Amino acid sequence: MAAEDANAAIVPEAEVVMELATSTDPRAVARTLREQPVVQIPDMFSLVTRRHDVEDALRQSSVFSWGAVGMDLGNVRPLIPLQIDPPKHVKYRRILDPLFAPKRMAELEPDVVALVGELVGRFSSRGSCDFHEEFAVPLPCTVFLRLLGLPYSDLDLFLSLKDDIIRPAGDLDEQARRRRKAGDTVYEYFGKVLEQRRVHPTDDLLARIIASELDGEQLTDEEVMDISYLFLIAGLDTVTDSLDCFFALLAQEPEHRRLVVDDEAVIPSAVEELLRWESPVPAVPRRTVQDTEIGGCPIPAGEQVMILLGSANTDHDAHPGLDRLDLTRSPNPHLAFGGGVHRCLGSHLARLELRVALREFHRLIPDYALAPGTELQYTPGLRSLHTLPLVFEPVA
Repeated sequence: MAAEDANAAIVPEAEVVMELATSTDPRAVARTLREQPVVQIPDMFSLVTRRHDVEDALRQSSVFSWGAVGMDLGNVRPLIPLQIDPPKHVKYRRILDPLFAPKRMAELEPDVVALVGELVGRFSSRGSCDFHEEFAVPLPCTVFLRLLGLPYSDLDLFLSLKDDIIRPAGDLDEQARRRRKAGDTVYEYFGKVLEQRRVHPTDDLLARIIASELDGEQLTDEEVMDISYLFLIAGLDTVTDSLDCFFALLAQEPEHRRLVVDDEAVIPSAVEELLRWESPVPAVPRRTVQDTEIGGCPIPAGEQVMILLGSANTDHDAHPGLDRLDLTRSPNPHLAFGGGVHRCLGSHLARLELRVALREFHRLIPDYALAPGTELQYTPGLRSLHTLPLVFEPVA
């Protein structure tokens, strides 16, 4: 990108990207970023800020490639289907999309309802909880393990692996070491699982993936492991992030919480609006594979690009009214699950978990607040919390 281009703002530090996740008001950060269609972080990447341009970039997978990003997630092969571009990406999605279809996900609702009741029952009589540790983490993680037919006793291992891949501690060298070690463990774990499944077949999601065929050939062990690797990262983190964001907001804004409590019919639209407003995945990466331009700003081939979903989701100029929270908004044109061919594979499962969580939690604990003295500290990258202490009247 030409540094002197009038349509591209140049900022010296990359911290501005992190603020979309870490700020208590990411909408304000996004408003500043949208003053230019493209914001350039020198020698790092360019940011696509405005709704129309974000939508265009998500649709143009032949220009803005996921496969060319080269993001280090501890993996030695591309994660399927995330880091695969068309046409092969489409073939994998034809296998995987039916496994996460809305009707199939709806069959899980009774189990998710029971799980929510079980989790809330562990702390409801206490009058307080760390919502992150006691609810936001175990709910989607338990659903994930049950789906794949994996033992709950391995949850702590999976959480440790996930954190070392997504949020590793240390400097850049230490982070790379942690990611690689975690990645090696993931491959080893699923390699052993596949060996066990050959001897003792099961009837679960992983079994259906193992039995799938691509172009008339059964998926290889490596392909199954690359799919499972992605599921571990996505299934153990993104719904947790969303739950943290949702309940942190509702704990601070009782008028919105009361709307959810008083009218359960609002919950489906509330889920969509909270996904838009909070954008737990604030940005997704791409790399250009040919020269292009965004908003009149030329971008050369090989440029790393961050597509700002969180900024697009609150772009009032594109859709008037997106700068305010409205839990009854319908339709809701959000991009929280991305767009184009790489749109989130697990969106229907995520919606189910979030709808049930909002409904059942508020049936049991309708009134709660942040524990006195709490200062929310959102995580960089994906928008989440390490702790979310809530207080409420004990439930007998």
